Amino acid sequence: MKPLAALAFPVEATRGRRYPELPHKYRNDFQRDRDRIAHSRAFRRLENKTQVFSAAISDHFRNRLTHTIEVALIARTVSAALGLNDDLTEALALVHDVGHPPFAHAGEFELNRQMQRFGDFFNHNVHGLRVVDAFEQSYARFPGLNLTFEVREGIVKHSRDLTPGADPDLEEYMPALRPPLEAQLIDLADEIAYDTADLDDGYSSHMFRIADVRAAVPEFAEIHDQVEGHFPGAPERLQFQEVERVLMDRMVAGLVNGTIEAAGAAGVHDHEEVRHVENRLAAFTAGATDTTRRIKTFMHAKVYNSEPLYSDRKRSAGMIADLFDYFLREPGSLPENYVEELNSQPLHRVVCDYIAGMTDRYFMRCYAEARLTPR
Repeated sequence: MKPLAALAFPVEATRGRRYPELPHKYRNDFQRDRDRIAHSRAFRRLENKTQVFSAAISDHFRNRLTHTIEVALIARTVSAALGLNDDLTEALALVHDVGHPPFAHAGEFELNRQMQRFGDFFNHNVHGLRVVDAFEQSYARFPGLNLTFEVREGIVKHSRDLTPGADPDLEEYMPALRPPLEAQLIDLADEIAYDTADLDDGYSSHMFRIADVRAAVPEFAEIHDQVEGHFPGAPERLQFQEVERVLMDRMVAGLVNGTIEAAGAAGVHDHEEVRHVENRLAAFTAGATDTTRRIKTFMHAKVYNSEPLYSDRKRSAGMIADLFDYFLREPGSLPENYVEELNSQPLHRVVCDYIAGMTDRYFMRCYAEARLTPR
């Protein structure tokens, strides 16, 4: 028996969908959720949304869609090793970034800054919930994708706990309780994916050398020594790839073992008890935590805060501010369906929703059509 199989969330325990549906002949509810997410327009648009490096730099680097696929692969591996519900885990991994705006975190930061002018806010997880509940229109029987409660809950709770009373719109998602363990895994699988992928893309873009990573991340240096011993004649690039694979494997093992340790210490026996533990049970071991911390510190110094990426983020943020102001001045320039939303939503919210749904490429087209000039 898998170590945490008793904590797996059983599909039979789902709180169901907002709009009841008959069961499918050969797919369970979480499998249907997974498929609805993968077939959605919001999911497809992730292909043209920046992860870290924009397409202007190279088309070989990760975008938001390839990143999401990598998160799903890691999360499903961890879920299977622990004996959790693989279908729920996969659905949550695939949907976790559908609320991201164009231009990566620079886009999210700037949209939130614009919304604060009106006493409001933008958060990509909350927006993701609105995407699957309302913006996706694929079914005649109901609005949105009509996902199960557990997947919708996981969208807003996979990376942070909610505060009871803080947001009336999220009260139905039991803010005082933890989400299922499958949802808790997603944020750390995400961390593994972007730590290793950004390291790979940063190296490919010649922003640092192997010697730089060795000096900053002891575990990388240890693995690199082993790789050099096994493949002394291999090109540096292939040696780096070998180190990356072993490093990712160790981080995944750190998540598996750390979660087993945390669950054992908490003394939980089933999926309902998981909800009532004060702290989250998905966790890295101490060693994996140290490695992820060192990688992040290194990446901030060498990549995230580098001049090329800083300039790119600043330019993107300025363009989002420009287009936001343009639509506030010219609401009639919004698409017809967004103009109709003005009957029930304030202008700033409608503008935010429209921009948040854009791909990088579509944003640039709208920016050009508005005859705006980058600052």
